[in-house]
Amino acid sequence: MEEPHARVETADGVMVVTLDRPEQLNAFTGVMGATLSRAYADADADDAVRAVVVTGAGRAFCAGADFEPSGGDTFAAPSDEAFTASPIDPPAWKVRKPVIAAINGHAIGIGLTLAMQCDLRIVAEEAWLGFVQVRRGVIPDAHSHWTVPRAVGFARAAELLLTGRTFTGAQAVELGLVNRALPAGQVLDGAREIARDIVVNTAPLSVALSKRLLWSSAAFDPDEVERLETEFHRHVMGKADAREGVLVWLEKQEPRWSLSPTDDWPGEL
Repeated sequence: MEEPHARVETADGVMVVTLDRPEQLNAFTGVMGATLSRAYADADADDAVRAVVVTGAGRAFCAGADFEPSGGDTFAAPSDEAFTASPIDPPAWKVRKPVIAAINGHAIGIGLTLAMQCDLRIVAEEAWLGFVQVRRGVIPDAHSHWTVPRAVGFARAAELLLTGRTFTGAQAVELGLVNRALPAGQVLDGAREIARDIVVNTAPLSVALSKRLLWSSAAFDPDEVERLETEFHRHVMGKADAREGVLVWLEKQEPRWSLSPTDDWPGEL
């Protein structure tokens, strides 16, 4: 059987996907993309999964496209009409659970553009990152011309995407690309800590609806955002989780959520 190039483990409500080609610095392959896609689809459909963490085995997160064995033909003209520059389906932002990138080491090219599809990013301070595709004769992929400007604004996105320059994890915080930088050995634990907080303290349906609106908001004017916020409030207010959230705060107890993104999702979304 072909190696999946990624490992998937789920425990205590958290799915951890580990890109697993450490000898190749987790260079991206089609098989790896298919495994990540299946993991995202499974996480979206499984109410037992409350958060997803994506990380890399060894000393890198993902060092970009796999240049071996094709060498100079790595980016040969695609012969398949089904070719897409965004090989993960569904992308992380469509998963109805928070997806956290634990960027434990270098994230180059598609390694970084895939991390930009996640909701939160924790990075190793000493890691090197870069949207280097223009230095390889291609262009940034995985919806990065949409995700990167959303994160850092047009001017910084233009600088990063058009120059292909590299920068450290610590600099990525200053640029606004990531949420925080930690020593490499603490990155996965930091991501797990956030995931655990989500599992215990947030209502699953509320998080899913807020995430959907957050990622969609760039296409809406303020009036449309207000309309959808009102619609989503009407969907959750008066239900069990809205009562539970207040009572557990008053009584200082751990919440027991009952609504789910699969069973209670608004039909029109």
